[in-house]
Amino acid sequence: MENMGVKKERGYNWIEVKSAVHAFGVGDTSHPQTTEIYTKLNELIKQIKEMGYSPQENSVLHDMELEQQEYTLTHHSEKLAIAFGLIILSPMSQIRIIKNLRVCGDCHTAIKFISQSSGRVLKLFSYYDSV
Repeated sequence: MENMGVKKERGYNWIEVKSAVHAFGVGDTSHPQTTEIYTKLNELIKQIKEMGYSPQENSVLHDMELEQQEYTLTHHSEKLAIAFGLIILSPMSQIRIIKNLRVCGDCHTAIKFISQSSGRVLKLFSYYDSV
C-alpha cells in the first residue's frame, strides 16, 4: 500500500456545543481545554478499569510497545470528545459524537463502560454507518 501511495485516513471526532464544533484527533492537545479534558479522561479510564474495562491491544494496528499501545487506545479521539462532552454539557444532555471512521472494538467497549459509569446517553455516529 505504501508503494502505491495509499495512506490511512486519520480518525477524527466532532462534537457540537452551542453551535460551535470541536474536533479531536488521537492524542490531540490542540483544544483550549486540553488539561481539563485529559484530567477527565484519566478519571474515566480509572473508573471504567475498576468496573472491568481492559484496553484491547488487538485494536491497535501499529507495531509499538504494550505501554504505548494502551496509551494510544485510551486516548482515541472519541474518548477525548466524550470527556469534553462530559465536562461541558449539562448532566441531562445526550452526548453526540460524529466520527469520520468506524469505531474500533476497544472504543466500543470503553464507551459502554463510560455510559454506565457516568449515567449518560452517549451516541456515536460514523460516516461509514450511514453509507
